[in-house]
Amino acid sequence: MAEPSKIFLSPPHMSGEEQKYINEAFQTNWIAPLGPHVDAFEKELAEYAGVRDAVAVSSGTAAIHLGLRLLDVQQGDVVFCSSLTFVASANPVLYQGAEPVFIDSEPDSWNMSPAALEEAMIRAVNTNKLPKAAIIVNLYGQSAKMDELLAICNHYDVPVIEDAAESLGAEYQGQKSGTFGKFGVYSFNGNKIITTSGGGMLVSNDEEALQKARFLAAQARDSAAHYQHSQIGNNYRMSNILAGVGRAQLKVLDERVNTRQEIFLRYKEALGNIEGITFMPELRNAVHNRWLTTLTIDAEKLGVTPMDIINALADNSIEARPVWKPLHLQPLFKGAEYFSHTSTKSVSEELFNTGICLPSGSNLTEKQQERVIESVLGVCQRKLKFVSQKR
Repeated sequence: MAEPSKIFLSPPHMSGEEQKYINEAFQTNWIAPLGPHVDAFEKELAEYAGVRDAVAVSSGTAAIHLGLRLLDVQQGDVVFCSSLTFVASANPVLYQGAEPVFIDSEPDSWNMSPAALEEAMIRAVNTNKLPKAAIIVNLYGQSAKMDELLAICNHYDVPVIEDAAESLGAEYQGQKSGTFGKFGVYSFNGNKIITTSGGGMLVSNDEEALQKARFLAAQARDSAAHYQHSQIGNNYRMSNILAGVGRAQLKVLDERVNTRQEIFLRYKEALGNIEGITFMPELRNAVHNRWLTTLTIDAEKLGVTPMDIINALADNSIEARPVWKPLHLQPLFKGAEYFSHTSTKSVSEELFNTGICLPSGSNLTEKQQERVIESVLGVCQRKLKFVSQKR
């Protein structure tokens, strides 16, 4: 019997229009970085998000790094960061020689805890070391509680970089995700809701700052006939070809969001009534793009651990993953300061120990999704049967 085809967590999903823009780049010989597609992609993304300007760069990580540079984060400075996220959210802090301080999640959104952030700010005031910036992540396609978090940061005059790498197309209180902070960041990595294969975008209403970002991202070349450089630059600009791919992808973004929301609802309908399975909640007055469908497993109630399910899916050629390992637990950041949601509860650690991400690509067919659901139900039933026989 032939092996079943692999079901991936979140593979690229082309619209069919990308080749038109790629061909145009070739026909006009705009192959090198920059070009008309880059300019158009920046303008179209800014219009979609409702901001004044956007800068297309090589990755979401590059966008965060540029944001930190624009905020003059330097060696010895402190930057507050969400702990429950991918390492790319905090690596640029290290690039600048600064010190990350990690902030726990809260259970309503799985994003940065306002209570933990407030505690960290009070401690920072008492030690006379306020952060130079705060990086707030919107996890798995859902906005953090930006009104509460911004109120705290604004009170202490701490600028915010909103890491919306996973939440393009989501909304919070009627405003597009990624547009609340001083700077917003999007990612177009191959697994994101839309992709340019690799790429990112820095957005802001501060047009002057983004002009400086363009300068820094293009090796900080001074205005001179010869190559002259007065400060360190980065090679971070997006190519014209990839920007063309992004333009085609952006046209179907809302459609991709709708599809992923439908995928989530099918999972919830099939698995949501099982005791021991709880799906990532959705904030009121918000739109979750459901980039990934995520859930937690209560091993005591279900008789199944998250790794039991992940391994069973892998046996059926289905990719699933644990929730992000919190950054304060990563060897890279050993010894970094961490503020938990309460004195007795670390939400990010609980989510890491209990959470699973299921296949959620917008090109996932209903038949493939049925295979995922049947695999999850199968391992649960086998475990429950085994427990029953053991008793």
